[in-house]
Amino acid sequence: MALSFAVVQFAPGGPIERVIAQLQGTDVSATERFTGGGGDFSGQEQDLGSGNEATGVYRGAQGLDPEFIAELERQFGFDKPPLERFALMIWNYARFDFGESYFRDVAVIDLIIEKLPVSISLGLWMTLLSYGISIPLGIRKAVKDGSRFDVWTSGIVIVGYAIPGFLFAILLIVLFAGGSFWDLFPLSGLTSENWDELPWWQKILDYFWHLTLPLIAMAVGAFATTTLLTKNSFLDEIRKQYVTTARAKGLDERTVLYGHVFRNAMLIIIAGFPGAFISAFFTGALLIETIFSLDGLGLLGFESIFGRDYPVVFGTLYIFSLMGLIVALLSDLVYMWVDPRIDFEARRT
Repeated sequence: MALSFAVVQFAPGGPIERVIAQLQGTDVSATERFTGGGGDFSGQEQDLGSGNEATGVYRGAQGLDPEFIAELERQFGFDKPPLERFALMIWNYARFDFGESYFRDVAVIDLIIEKLPVSISLGLWMTLLSYGISIPLGIRKAVKDGSRFDVWTSGIVIVGYAIPGFLFAILLIVLFAGGSFWDLFPLSGLTSENWDELPWWQKILDYFWHLTLPLIAMAVGAFATTTLLTKNSFLDEIRKQYVTTARAKGLDERTVLYGHVFRNAMLIIIAGFPGAFISAFFTGALLIETIFSLDGLGLLGFESIFGRDYPVVFGTLYIFSLMGLIVALLSDLVYMWVDPRIDFEARRT
């Protein structure tokens, strides 16, 4: 949060310059469709954002009353020193008070809650789908190392990894969403317009019907790293002495693989879970959200950066960081569940 706040102090432009551009009819920002004609700026005192507004020098502000500019500074909170603004922001965020959006007449926390279902849907199911396929496939490739199955699956996985997800998404739309061939899946949204009228089981089907194409587009390149990491991890464990001893005792291959090798080999996979989850949850779906008209947190944060809507930018950044810390903690707990021999309190002398 501190580094991002410091970067913003030196970033060109800002919310006040955007207000000036809107008043003069020259605003062409990426989020123009969200501004609603500039919005209502009264009573929106915030303690966020760029420090270059506080200098009182705004390119293109000629002809505007200096008192009006000073009033904008006060409303946006730029009349305070940067350190004071940052301290107040952290104090408010610690109480989950994110303030209101500069350019939308809505609280930031309400915006986040509104967009959260899309990000949860994409991130959660993407992670489960990726790990649910990659881990069994990686284990099978380790067992069949060097076979025709191993070679062909490696080729398919690597080709999938090389295909950009957004291009594959466009191909899926052309083929299956009424583009030039079949109209089998919806083109936008997370649910149908009559979702509230459907029985519970049809709601579930409708939900996954809308998620099918976005998840396929995101998943096409998500298997390579986890699959090959699983394979190499299992190969390293299979070649160790304890596996040879277990086989010499007469244990069948399934018992050796899942009773002895699995826990040790999965530790490195678990270590990469937090990063994979956070990436899929927040950053990995930006283009997919745009292509399939899914308004999630990734798209919200991205467009807020271009729109200089700093309360939304820092609010989503705070949520992203907090979720990352929580997932990292859960990963450590899973370490202990997978291998009870791990003791985080043990110290070497």
